[in-house]
Amino acid sequence: MPFTRIILREGYSDAQLKQISDTLHHCLVEEFAVPVDDRFQVFETLPARQRVFDKRYKSGGRSDDFIQFHIFAGKPRTKAQKQNLFRLLSARLHSHLNIQPDDVMVMLQFNTADEWSFSHGRMLSEEAL
Repeated sequence: MPFTRIILREGYSDAQLKQISDTLHHCLVEEFAVPVDDRFQVFETLPARQRVFDKRYKSGGRSDDFIQFHIFAGKPRTKAQKQNLFRLLSARLHSHLNIQPDDVMVMLQFNTADEWSFSHGRMLSEEAL
């Protein structure tokens, strides 16, 4: 049940945004065992003046193509699963869209089923009862 905020520059085509979405989703399905129909993403395309980031911090050098993925997930994952997700996403974005690995930043945040309501005001934890 991940929800992902994807923040990137203006100018990507609809086809490119779909490819980014599909790439992320396939990586989550493979590495985090996310159900295939569990896809919740929001793209935020911002002008350069509204995206502030250091071009070199812990990177070989970022370009204006820098993309941030902020993934909220409902259950913790192992260190190996996180590592595999980071590497797979970076590699596939590079191979599918020529997005450089230095331009991919991923942040994970985990919480519990009590912090999710998919509909009808029910906590996800209530649905399991």
